[in-house]
Amino acid sequence: MLAASVAERDGTISDVEFERFRDFFYRKTGIRFENNKRYFVDKRLLERMQQTGHESFRSYFTFMRFQASRDELQELINSMTVNETYFFREEYQFKCMVDELLNEVVRHKSPGESIRIWSLPSSSGEEPYSIALYLLEHWPLLAKVDVEICSSDIDSKILQSCRKGIYSQRSVKQLPKALLKRHFKPLSGDRFQIDRELRESIQFTQANLNDATQMRRYRNFDLIFCRNLLIYFDDASRRQAAELFYDALNPGGFIFLGHSESMSRISSLFSVRKFSKALAYQKPLR
Repeated sequence: MLAASVAERDGTISDVEFERFRDFFYRKTGIRFENNKRYFVDKRLLERMQQTGHESFRSYFTFMRFQASRDELQELINSMTVNETYFFREEYQFKCMVDELLNEVVRHKSPGESIRIWSLPSSSGEEPYSIALYLLEHWPLLAKVDVEICSSDIDSKILQSCRKGIYSQRSVKQLPKALLKRHFKPLSGDRFQIDRELRESIQFTQANLNDATQMRRYRNFDLIFCRNLLIYFDDASRRQAAELFYDALNPGGFIFLGHSESMSRISSLFSVRKFSKALAYQKPLR
């Protein structure tokens, strides 16, 4: 315990404490921090310790784990998850969605049946709003087919930001100027707020992929966007996530992953579908 005692005196996190926290956070979220993230993790832990008035990791860790409300655990999760993206990132997948994939999904739908899309993580909201914008601008069948969009994130505070729909110049840099003018209201400080109609078209929910009980409520989706999340998981957590996505999808449903991710290396539950514009993974029809 000498290392921990020294760490308590100089306001740092010891190697033993880092390992203890890393194992705990992995069990709670499925996210495992490698050693190259050590500076990031230590900085966030020390910030939370200061905010809650705890001078030692031991005191803070005990408080956080056993707090009845679990509010501090959620604050810690919020601080440890990264939310940085922009509109129309990896746009080729949105093009695939409106040009090919959804047209196939519609053929297996009964008249009047909705298409359901799930986007996670929400991050700061650019991804689900990009889906809605692309449908509105580029999918003619939207006039005839109802589409429901749900977007989820483990970070409770970022979901509040998503619902406000306010973005910086950097976030909207990829958007055509005509589209920006049509669907956003300019605010002070080079910020833009997306139209209320679009804000209200998306259901934002809190979800933890590592909580199987919570995830059972996510069912009957036709398309899932889960891009650049699984890179933070280890193999066991990725396999668990793949099984959750499989259960969440309708037969014949699809999932898009980030360009550096491959479902084929994670699970054999899905088949690879090569569309002209993008690669997707499909749950078998039967």
